[in-house]
Amino acid sequence: MSYFESRLKLNFNDLNDIKKKFIMCEKLGIKNLILEPKNNIINIPLELKIEIGKLTEINLFYRINLKPDNLKNFKKIIKNFNNFKEILSVESEKKDVQIYAATDSRIDIISFSDQNIIKTITPGVLSLIKQNNKLIEFSLAPIMVDNKATQSKNLRNLYRFLRVAKHSKVNYIINGNFEDIFDFRNPRSLISICYSLLEIPLNEAKNAFYKNITTLLEKINRKYNHDLIEPDVKLILGEKSDA
Repeated sequence: MSYFESRLKLNFNDLNDIKKKFIMCEKLGIKNLILEPKNNIINIPLELKIEIGKLTEINLFYRINLKPDNLKNFKKIIKNFNNFKEILSVESEKKDVQIYAATDSRIDIISFSDQNIIKTITPGVLSLIKQNNKLIEFSLAPIMVDNKATQSKNLRNLYRFLRVAKHSKVNYIINGNFEDIFDFRNPRSLISICYSLLEIPLNEAKNAFYKNITTLLEKINRKYNHDLIEPDVKLILGEKSDA
């Protein structure tokens, strides 16, 4: 089983920097990466994906993360993604945006990675997310900061709201979401952190780094590639080939 780093933010205009980060990921043994552009790209051209794909043997997938200031702005932005074939996530501390995102079929993930946003989690929003079969997202980067007081506060918040999510029985994913190349970790190491520090059962932690993500990718493939993947055919992740 090859686990995912499900959020690696990159400047898609800087292929040299991307290559450096891929090299570090390869050294760490990371097999599956979900890339997120930093530079406000709405559509990721196929030509750009091909260029990025040439830089590594890692299995690459893509996502766009929306950060609307308010509901009106969100409704305007989301119109650009009616036929979007990648992962689409929303990150907002506005309750009305979270509720709208939870019920919008174009949205796959509601992210609570940011420490200001994680505190806005409520059982009501989680219930809507569960009803509409979406994922929520947590990140471990906030508990890896150098400031011990901040680290402790962030750890308490993550521990607390993970339990709120578990109580609501909503499916979730976890990632490193690291900015600094020297903070990168193999997902197996992050699973160990979830198990030891956050007291997440091992099987549940593994699901957050693999099963819940592959289920989402299969869902997107079925939605947009009806002629390629039948409902009973699963997405098989393996090593990239030169073929």
